[in-house]
Amino acid sequence: MAAPQSDAPISNIVIVIAMQTEAQPVVNKFQLIEDPHSPFTQGVPWVRYHGKYKDLNINLIWPGKDPNSGVDSVGTISSALVTYAAIQALKPDLIINAGTAGGFKARGASVGDIFIISDCAFHDRRIPIPVFDLYGVGSRKAFETPNLVKELNIKVGKLSTGDSLDMTQQDESSITANDATVKDMEGAAVAYVADLLKVPAIFVKAVTDIIDGDKPTAEEFLQNLASVTTALDLAVEQVINFISGKTVSQL
Repeated sequence: MAAPQSDAPISNIVIVIAMQTEAQPVVNKFQLIEDPHSPFTQGVPWVRYHGKYKDLNINLIWPGKDPNSGVDSVGTISSALVTYAAIQALKPDLIINAGTAGGFKARGASVGDIFIISDCAFHDRRIPIPVFDLYGVGSRKAFETPNLVKELNIKVGKLSTGDSLDMTQQDESSITANDATVKDMEGAAVAYVADLLKVPAIFVKAVTDIIDGDKPTAEEFLQNLASVTTALDLAVEQVINFISGKTVSQL
């Protein structure tokens, strides 16, 4: 992901988090407050929390609750929309997409592991026509952060994104082709928008469930969500502390 290089320290960041359970610990940690005057179109459920930490303006964007079902607005559509709207309204220097993900033990993932993502791709956009097939996969490199990875000693892996929590055999084949260690429902969509608008984006993912394990995905995800969200919160705090005072090129 190419990004504009600047000698100015990063001052304005947007954190995109899909679930309230994932977002709330970060909101509490940095004492962010909900914006009563939303910068977004009237009527959308998207929520902006904001505050100042050290030399950073932090904006945390949560897509909110779906108006019809009342559950978190997870998935690629909501994450792409809020990323686009946040970039347009808030002009961030950097985007952080933080959230939980499934992991593959065959590729070295364990519950509670934190990954910085090197590459994002889709696994459920199957278009078996030459060139359209590559568009469907939509493979993109995340913004490279070698100094952050070294300093925090965080695992690095590839991410595959789709709009289903479970995994069909076709999904599995595509995820294998994507060489992914972790699987989520937002990352590649955030990467697409960030790349389109030339804003550097990094991805912090915490493993809640082992996809190639012996437990049902939904059951394991819910069982581990609270404890893994605590690990995610700590990782986001470490990343933000590392970013403070640095330029994009120093990451």
